[in-house]
Amino acid sequence: MAKWKIYTPEGIQDILSNECFFKKNLEEKMRNVFRSRGYYEVETPMVEFYDVFSTEENIMPQETMFKFFDQQGRILVLRPDMTIPIARVAATKYRDAAYPLRLSYIGNTFKYNELGGGKQKEFTQAGIEIIGVNTPEADAEVIATAIDAVKAAGLENFQIDIGQVEFFKGLMEETGLSDEETEKMRILIDKKDFLGIEELVQKQSIRDDLKELILSLPKLFGSTDVIDRVEKYPINQRSIDALNNLRSVLKILDDYGISKYVSVDLGMVQSLNYYSGTIFRGFTYGVGFPILSGGRYDRLVEKFGKKSPATGFSLGINMIMMALDRQKIEIEKPGVDTLVCCKEEGRKTAFRICETLRNQGLVIEMDITGGCDFGKIKSYASSKGIGGILNVLDDENIEVHNLEKGEVSKVTVSELLKI
Repeated sequence: MAKWKIYTPEGIQDILSNECFFKKNLEEKMRNVFRSRGYYEVETPMVEFYDVFSTEENIMPQETMFKFFDQQGRILVLRPDMTIPIARVAATKYRDAAYPLRLSYIGNTFKYNELGGGKQKEFTQAGIEIIGVNTPEADAEVIATAIDAVKAAGLENFQIDIGQVEFFKGLMEETGLSDEETEKMRILIDKKDFLGIEELVQKQSIRDDLKELILSLPKLFGSTDVIDRVEKYPINQRSIDALNNLRSVLKILDDYGISKYVSVDLGMVQSLNYYSGTIFRGFTYGVGFPILSGGRYDRLVEKFGKKSPATGFSLGINMIMMALDRQKIEIEKPGVDTLVCCKEEGRKTAFRICETLRNQGLVIEMDITGGCDFGKIKSYASSKGIGGILNVLDDENIEVHNLEKGEVSKVTVSELLKI
């Protein structure tokens, strides 16, 4: 036997029946949330050209991608992200469509360096994108949809942290830091590395009030009071506009009635090359990583040939499943309502009964052992947690075995189906 024949690659896993049943139901709940809000689902290829994800800004580091070659020697990748292919689709296939576009997706993505803390190298993302409008209303709708999706999954104890990258960019404009130093500062602030931030700030010729504000960034989270505190500093117009935008988004979310799930985090500073405005991440108990993230990315679609603002979010289905498990929230499992068995003389009737009951929404399993040993059939049904057996004796008579109560009764086909 070949050494790796019975194994899966590291970070790739089989999803067995119970977990798969729940995962697919979870995906369907996400799909229903998105459809109910007018988002049309699209599917992009699992295999894309490397060029789709390769940008000067290094939005998607090539080290994180699964790469291989086609017959012509061109570099292909297993998609590491869903948003970038949708930006490609929006700029090409939907170039002349009526905007705004409301698109949704559910699909698998592949990325290295995703194994730590329970993350996998193959994982399922579900999300939405709004293409073609730059308003606080669009940003708020994306966040509200994210909250609805998490609630539909069965989680209630979660939080959405909202930030604004333009606020940070405005502060960095005033400092005069180089692009390299700004990126270093961004990483330190996003990681809430207080010592690293202080060390970097003290090396720079930055006015005292601005130093004070930058040093406090990792602690600037909570309610809208955070914005009030920051506005007392003499910041530039770019940062002021960003805070005003954030305040508008928060007011709309308050009108949605979902403020209890929302908090402000001005120290959340995700990729400056990718995001261009409101950003957010979702957290819940028992998971050390965000279960969702999103924000405004107004310059991405342009890279594929059409200038267009955009915003959206992506939710990790696998992360949601992990959260539900660790919070001991009961999940749906597959089950069979009734097992139907018969001898040859009752077979045609048995098939008719199965079809009728399935049309009523019941899960009906048909015995395929030939019905020769009822003891084995009964033992099989008990092991699967099936509550009852219908033993079709002939064209008219049925034996009903209630395994939960240990009772046996007889009915006619007409009585069972009420026809």
